[in-house]
Amino acid sequence: MAPWTSVLLNPGTIFLLFALLLLATFWILSIPGKSCQQLPPGPLPLPIIGNLHLIDIRRQDLSLMKKVVVLIGYEAVKEALLSKRNEFIDRPSIPIFSRIQHGNGVFFSVGELWKSTRRSTLSSMRDLGMGKKRIEGRILEELHFLIEVVKSFKGESFKLKSLAVAPANITFAILFGDRFDYADPTFVTLVRLIDEVMTLLGAPSLHLFNVYPFLGFLFKPHKMILSKTEEACVILKKYIMAGKQNIHDSHLYNYINSMLTKQQKEETSNGKNLFHDANVLASVLDLSLAGIETTATTLQWAILLMMKYPEIQRQVQEEIKRVIGLERLPTFEDKKRMPFANAVVHEVQRFISLLPHMPRCTAVDTYFRGYFIPQGTMVIPSLTSVLYDKTKWETPTQFNPNHFLDAEGNFVMKEAFLPFSIGRRSCIGESLGKMELFLFFVGLLQRFTFCPPPGLTALDLDLTAEVAFTLRPQPYSTCAVPFK
Repeated sequence: MAPWTSVLLNPGTIFLLFALLLLATFWILSIPGKSCQQLPPGPLPLPIIGNLHLIDIRRQDLSLMKKVVVLIGYEAVKEALLSKRNEFIDRPSIPIFSRIQHGNGVFFSVGELWKSTRRSTLSSMRDLGMGKKRIEGRILEELHFLIEVVKSFKGESFKLKSLAVAPANITFAILFGDRFDYADPTFVTLVRLIDEVMTLLGAPSLHLFNVYPFLGFLFKPHKMILSKTEEACVILKKYIMAGKQNIHDSHLYNYINSMLTKQQKEETSNGKNLFHDANVLASVLDLSLAGIETTATTLQWAILLMMKYPEIQRQVQEEIKRVIGLERLPTFEDKKRMPFANAVVHEVQRFISLLPHMPRCTAVDTYFRGYFIPQGTMVIPSLTSVLYDKTKWETPTQFNPNHFLDAEGNFVMKEAFLPFSIGRRSCIGESLGKMELFLFFVGLLQRFTFCPPPGLTALDLDLTAEVAFTLRPQPYSTCAVPFK
């Protein structure tokens, strides 16, 4: 016999050997310690899938995928987003948002485009009265219409999602300059599309697409999201085109008008225009999605929690009756004399942890708490871990308004109350959202007592969140009985 024998390998065997070689290469490259720098600790990743096998896809805020640095607890999040805010300032490239926005807009842009867009947006929002009496008047006007909607059910059950119309109209009034009638076909279509997009953004297979976009042909949600956002953009483009035709009409001042005015000035001054049409459209879409979803979902949670805890609802109503009575509508100034209602609104936001995290990435190579984090690394500041930090909250997993009250019943703000995040990428609409939530919540409880529909009791109500882009309440209905 010859000292060696030639072996003819069939194509299947060659493919298998190549695959094994590839897996071995990934395995070797994934072993921690290959860098001379000390990277943050974490579980040993498997080849190809990394730590995907450890993830609860439906609750990524509680367990996270990909090669990311996760910041847990108030102190770590505060240090990263405040003390090292310039290092943790960028957004990572997330496939679904890259395909929707193409790097434009307020939330997922980076660099000079992001700085200019955010600066202009904040200036526009202030000019439009955000956090001031001017916008308070709009909110109280919308509260009147919302009360009429609730009255129309005459004590019969209706879906909690019906409450979303009021926050939606506040957002549209800022963007377009005026409110819609709730039956307006354009309003109904936009609200529906935004709701559907936000729901699909929580689909488990979408997260797989974001990790492995080259396998997009296997998944459906991202295709549906792109289709629905395009439908919404068709409507938004019409308002932008109308804004261009009426750009010099001072009576039509709104967010779109403000952005188009900035666009015109940039074109005439230096030729370098960051406020191009695609960025204006992306920014309007960003504010439409975020402005409606956050406040509308929090308001639904607030009413569900009052149904779940009727004794807390009674305490809020007693304070309302004592401080402002049952005739005049509340004002934002009233919160100073209504510590319990104010505490309940804050506790709702803490307890629901509406937006568990918004990813960042490092703009430069940086060191954080002794660990080296390379430029471009995705960083997750876990807001859930802050709002549930055991060192900051007495009963973090329970709904407890006393978290915001001292021994004498006075309202006390807590440093770990960060539902709007902190730092340079904190929520643009924070002051608007706070005003909306207080006025809508107090205004509704001033007129109605909310209780479970027939066949359900408070004990039956499940507070487990449904995962969309935000953490939404279960799709319950409610009954609104006039409060006297």
